[in-house]
Amino acid sequence: MLAENKHLPNEESPLSGAQGRGGREAREGSNARDTQDAHVAIRNVITQAGEIILGKEAQIRMAIACILARGHLLIEDVPGVGKTTLSHVIASLLGLQYQRIQFTSDLLPADIVGVSIFDRESSTFRFHSGPIFSQVILADEINRASPKAQSALLEAMEEHQVTADGKTMSLPEPFFVIATQNPSHQIGTFPLPESQLDRFLMRISLGYPDQSAERALLKGEDRRAMVARVKPAMSVTQLVSLQQEVTGVHVSDALIDYVQALVNHTRDSAHFEMGLSPRAGLALLRAAQAWALLSGRKLVLPEDVQTVAPAVVGHRLRAVSGKGSTSKSIDPAQDLIQSVPIP
Repeated sequence: MLAENKHLPNEESPLSGAQGRGGREAREGSNARDTQDAHVAIRNVITQAGEIILGKEAQIRMAIACILARGHLLIEDVPGVGKTTLSHVIASLLGLQYQRIQFTSDLLPADIVGVSIFDRESSTFRFHSGPIFSQVILADEINRASPKAQSALLEAMEEHQVTADGKTMSLPEPFFVIATQNPSHQIGTFPLPESQLDRFLMRISLGYPDQSAERALLKGEDRRAMVARVKPAMSVTQLVSLQQEVTGVHVSDALIDYVQALVNHTRDSAHFEMGLSPRAGLALLRAAQAWALLSGRKLVLPEDVQTVAPAVVGHRLRAVSGKGSTSKSIDPAQDLIQSVPIP
């Protein structure tokens, strides 16, 4: 008589177990390759952007870190230094949908969000979406619009959704706002309110190019023609993967103590008009994680916090007149970094 097969239905044979392990190893290997490809792609984005925006690698890296941290970016500088070009190049290299909104004094919230128009054929109102329904929004010269128009961005930036005609509509993901503004002392500008400034993870300034970069710019090809030829250097899937990876960058207890010390110093010091909020502390930590990932590390160092701090807290801090730093040339963010020792 033949022996009866005693295997239970859920019992795994040696062969099936080996096949299962092999499948897991293959998936893990594929995930590792995908992650490596995403890191190579983001480095290519920085390199290619630097070939168009000459001499500004530090600012480009900071802008990319802002995107990886899922924040919004404010670029403040004089006209003509490449603010708009930078935003267009980044959006194109990341393969994201891009819309530019030119902020002017007569801009209305409906020009940003959209408007409902009566359709005679159906006898109903149909919503026509505005430019806000895109993945990358360039709010060009945002401080030239009225506060009413500026406020149309608030819900979109914080909740990634907009409300029109009593209906709430989600925005595409990933969603990222790059706003440019001219210095507040220029004619025809409306200073951004504190609530709007706090929605921006970072504020950076491009500044004038150095002599070698400007000479190459003068002798080189027209930047607009170069921007028009830009092709995506990475996929949206790769970008989202890196954004998720940022949250997994390790933050030690000592590093959290350092961030808390920075935040508490602004609240206790008489040098600042108002201390940093809990949102600012979270922003500082998230930006430091993104910077560490861009630097090829899975661990945040105090140097990462110090590197991103001027961009993260610079627009959130104001020195009390006459009681700021000991030197007028030091801004409040730099003063903060110098005042709080690394634990």
